[in-house]
Amino acid sequence: METVNAIGRRKSAIARIYISEGKGKITVNNRAFEEYFPLQQIQNIIQQPINLAEAGNKYDIIVNLKGGGTTGQAEALRLAIARAIVKIKPESKEALKSVKLLTRDSREVERKKAGQPGARKRFQFSKR
Repeated sequence: METVNAIGRRKSAIARIYISEGKGKITVNNRAFEEYFPLQQIQNIIQQPINLAEAGNKYDIIVNLKGGGTTGQAEALRLAIARAIVKIKPESKEALKSVKLLTRDSREVERKKAGQPGARKRFQFSKR
């Protein structure tokens, strides 16, 4: 099997991954996956498509992550892994699609407007 690449985005985070046959090792920005994402909850988010497709220790994944925070990066990586697994194993598409792992979450932060403290918040109104 040759190397398969995919891109995942979430908020302002971008994950580019390269997946190839191996022993299940995930490397994020030249660091171990557990070191880059120390929280177990976020590790579970990332491993969700791998577990659903039953691709446990079959593939090595090399990840380049840019932008965003921890959660945005984790969810961008989850989308990229799901897309790459579908390229490798098309029969796993239904399982991943039913749990909505192939859908890009398009919610972005709304910009702050001029003359206001935030995007939607207003300063207190005073009649007099």
